[in-house]
Amino acid sequence: MKRVEIPSRFFFSTPPAPCPYLTGRLERKIVTLLAGEEPDHLHNALSLAGFRRSQDLAYRPACEGCNACIPIRVKAKDFTLNKSFKRIWSRNRDLKVTEKPPLATDEHYALFHRYLTHRHSDGGMVDMDYSDYQAMVEDSPVRSQLVEFRRADGTLYGVCLTDLMDDGLSLVYSYFDPDEEKRSPGTFLILWHILQAKYLAMPNVYLGYWIAQSPKMSYKERYQPAEILTKEGWQPL
Repeated sequence: MKRVEIPSRFFFSTPPAPCPYLTGRLERKIVTLLAGEEPDHLHNALSLAGFRRSQDLAYRPACEGCNACIPIRVKAKDFTLNKSFKRIWSRNRDLKVTEKPPLATDEHYALFHRYLTHRHSDGGMVDMDYSDYQAMVEDSPVRSQLVEFRRADGTLYGVCLTDLMDDGLSLVYSYFDPDEEKRSPGTFLILWHILQAKYLAMPNVYLGYWIAQSPKMSYKERYQPAEILTKEGWQPL
């Protein structure tokens, strides 16, 4: 296992709160500030150790008696589209993709709020106002971008906040038009990032946490080949 060097710094623990993925369980996180002269270097090191980013914070689950949240990344170099993925890619081939600086807009927020209202109405993010959304997008001390997906007529289809890592791409948060379910937009946004990483010769695409027992999070195992972080380091899933 390759040793990951993480600078000495302060880590904090959040108080227990209801788990959004597994009923009857409590979640707790270890959190640290992405600060200093080289936040990108710190971000990369923490990502290799299973941390995720939210604004200027890096966090990792540290739940008592539970290890269900497992960091997962797709090996972009060896990824190929299977029959199902090819159909989804074909259904979305009319989309125009643009990579932009991480700046919030009214148009993006409107789609973001509509997505949450339709897909995650019982979640804590549904109450986010424009200033909350702006902070999520713009308060980043590391290299990040917005990947914008538009239909042929110019209307907004989906957006993904993506971090640019030394060894790949990390999907921070993505949202899309909930009326486009038949086109499998969530899958397509992930496929685009994997193939983009492959095109750029980046080895990995980080998808956050895989939770086998959660229907909301178990889908990530579909993207193969993939690796998960274990006590022995990153191992094939």
